[in-house]
Amino acid sequence: MEFMHFDLGQMSGGEIVEISLSGSAANVRLLDSTNFSSYRAGHPYRCIGGLARRSPVRLEVPHVSHWHVIVDMAGLSGTTKAVARVIARPRSSG
Repeated sequence: MEFMHFDLGQMSGGEIVEISLSGSAANVRLLDSTNFSSYRAGHPYRCIGGLARRSPVRLEVPHVSHWHVIVDMAGLSGTTKAVARVIARPRSSG
C-alpha cells in the first residue's frame, strides 16, 4: 500500500501534531514505532486518528515514544497532499 510517512522522532506526551491536507479526504493516523511496524507489515495495529474530511487535523501525542504520522487513501478515491508539523502544547493559564 502506498502512503505518506512523516517520522516525528521521539516525543513526550502532550504535543499536538497538525496535519494539513490539500485534495481529497484521506486517512490520517498517528502511530508509535511498534504500531507503525505492524501497519507496514499488514498486521493489526492501534492508532490515533482515522478518516479526515477537513483540514487541518490535530492529534495529541498521548505518551513518550517515537511517533509517526501516516496519510493514505486506503478505501478512498482521489488524491491528496499532506504536510505535518509539531505544535507545542498550549500552556494553561492560572
